[in-house]
Amino acid sequence: MSNYILVEVNVVNRQKQQYVTIKGTKEGLTLHLDDTCSFQELLAEIEAKLASNSNPDDSPLLGVRLKVGNRFLTNKQQEKLRNVIRSKKNFIVEEIESNVITKEQAIQWKEENEIVPVARMVRSGQVLEVKGDLLLIGDVNPGGTVKAGGNIFVLGALRGNAYAGLLGNNEAVIAASLMRPSLLSISETINRAPDLSEQLEGSNEMECAYIDKNEQIIIDRLQLLSHLRPMLTRLERRM
Repeated sequence: MSNYILVEVNVVNRQKQQYVTIKGTKEGLTLHLDDTCSFQELLAEIEAKLASNSNPDDSPLLGVRLKVGNRFLTNKQQEKLRNVIRSKKNFIVEEIESNVITKEQAIQWKEENEIVPVARMVRSGQVLEVKGDLLLIGDVNPGGTVKAGGNIFVLGALRGNAYAGLLGNNEAVIAASLMRPSLLSISETINRAPDLSEQLEGSNEMECAYIDKNEQIIIDRLQLLSHLRPMLTRLERRM
């Protein structure tokens, strides 16, 4: 009598890992791209998935946003991604969002967001400019100018010109112990001394200037700043 040995073989069907997840929004498509696979694997899967989602020739352009997570993409790699997506009918890349920035971008971000303390007097004809927020311990005399990419805080008398929000920040503010400026500018909004005279009469309190909902520069008590700009403090703004 023959003896038979039965060997059971377990076959595990492994599903191929998904490197690209496509989500539709009102604005178009968002592609979430895996940041651990190789770039070539990513390109291949994007091409395969978009080929199966191709639109008819007469369909409108569909915007595509790419979220690449912790993957750093060179300019050449970004262009390859754009070309692959552009080759599909009616798809166009509108944005590539990455959690990774270059050293140069990090330095620029730091400069634009740091508070720069300066202890001096800004005299007539002098210009003091910083990329981030300016904290000036001293006066700005008539004819003197202070400029900042962000906010301006003057622990002293502001009698000259102050330009805040040079990077286009309408939420920037200008504050001073004594507010008697010749000119105030926040982002693209400018007020000169004649336009500010009614707001400045008879006040010896610390004051702040900001752009209100009517896109006008308003001067008010410094105590209101926490309500007007609740996200002003560094801890709250960076969370």
